[in-house]
Amino acid sequence: MEIRFEQLKADAATFTLDIDNWVIQERQSWGVFSTEGDVGSLLGGLLCGEFFCSSGNILGNIGTVAQVSLAEQQRLLELEIASDDTDFLDRIDTGSTVYAHIYQQCEDEELTLDLMSELDLTHLKDSGFRVLSSGETRRLMLARALATQPEFLVLDEPYSGLDAAHRKSLANYLMTLSHSVQMMVVVSREEDMPEWIEQIALFSQGKLDSLMDKTAWDSHPVISQIKSQSIQQSVQVMKLIRRHRHTSQIDNPIFELREGTVAYTDKTIFSDVNWRINKGEHWQITGPNGCGKSTLLGLIFGDHPQCYSNDIQIFGKQRGTGETIWEIKKHIGMVSLALHLQYRVDCSALKVILSGFYDSIGLYQKPTRLEQKIAKEWLEILHMIQFANTSFRRLEFSQQRLLLIARAIVKQPALLILDEPYQGLDYLGRRLINNTLELIARENLSQLLYVSHYQEDRLESIRNYLDFIPDEKSRGYKTQLSYSNIDNPSGR
Repeated sequence: MEIRFEQLKADAATFTLDIDNWVIQERQSWGVFSTEGDVGSLLGGLLCGEFFCSSGNILGNIGTVAQVSLAEQQRLLELEIASDDTDFLDRIDTGSTVYAHIYQQCEDEELTLDLMSELDLTHLKDSGFRVLSSGETRRLMLARALATQPEFLVLDEPYSGLDAAHRKSLANYLMTLSHSVQMMVVVSREEDMPEWIEQIALFSQGKLDSLMDKTAWDSHPVISQIKSQSIQQSVQVMKLIRRHRHTSQIDNPIFELREGTVAYTDKTIFSDVNWRINKGEHWQITGPNGCGKSTLLGLIFGDHPQCYSNDIQIFGKQRGTGETIWEIKKHIGMVSLALHLQYRVDCSALKVILSGFYDSIGLYQKPTRLEQKIAKEWLEILHMIQFANTSFRRLEFSQQRLLLIARAIVKQPALLILDEPYQGLDYLGRRLINNTLELIARENLSQLLYVSHYQEDRLESIRNYLDFIPDEKSRGYKTQLSYSNIDNPSGR
């Protein structure tokens, strides 16, 4: 189908989508790159009829449109939570199954099973939505969209949360799909731009900056310009952290797990995990989607129900010997997609950062003047001071994620847990946070536990790795530890 944008303006909560003239011709797929601003979900909402432009027009023979985005994923989770029947069951309600979520979109069993097979979801057929990993959920969201058999598909950050193997298989799948379905693929990583895409639209702060072919895109100077800008912002962040630097008095080990196992009635996630984190060590955790990376981090943070059935020491104390969860959390900062999706309170951007001082979702205590000053300085650096009193839920997903990262760092925790921290960030935001985390690790301002599926996100100052590998005996995963040579930081 053909789509024409003419003198279009559409208002989001924090920016205006501005397109002078853009024609998507019949059977033509486009890549969209946004340096700043969450244009993908707004474009998808406009084409799906969920949002309306304030001026201008969208013209053409627009047929059935479906979209996949982190914002859509967030909305689905909220519906799942609203229908939670745990209180009425003799078990924990894990949500509607993968099969049910796809089938309800098409009411076609054959199509449902085909999509599950094509997107590596068959083994998760009876798994509830709320126990899926972030990568598994992303594949489910795509299957749901395709079940509607759309004529046009908007994919906003389709590779977000996927491990390397699933990114590769999805890239091949989308290339094949592009022969039968028109697509708009929105990315904020230059390496995620599909090779088969021939036309690219570049947006900056919500405005369509330029249209170009793939050859022109490959040599475009925008990437080097933004890298320079993000380095400048990172320097400002570090000045702020150093200015309010303090030290936490904690004992060794930071964390130790002996013969760690997490298993459910029908599934073992991982088994026989032995891992010790000493003071001063930074670690990266790697492994495929669904192997238990987030589960392991939940054991450390204390929000996983099996953290007390395992032999765990945290900050030199045996877990379960009288410490409160708040005594543990005051030394930990946490960023994850699960926390992001669960941060549903309607508080302001300023209060989100302030809540980091109190380890709460929402702010329920009166902050000190110093805490308010520091939080406002964070907003200034993030170029979000004008949104200080704006509701968190009205902000773009990428802005929400930046606030939650600031919330985790603001108290300068002894341990900073970063579970795929870049999900949902635009290009500038990701560069800013990557540079900042590298500096924090290099200067040992906090110890990092870091999960990312992208090799290019690797931090040079992290030299220790915990890798999840398949365990045929338990049909789950086990771990292996590796330490990089200090003289060869790029080695494994």
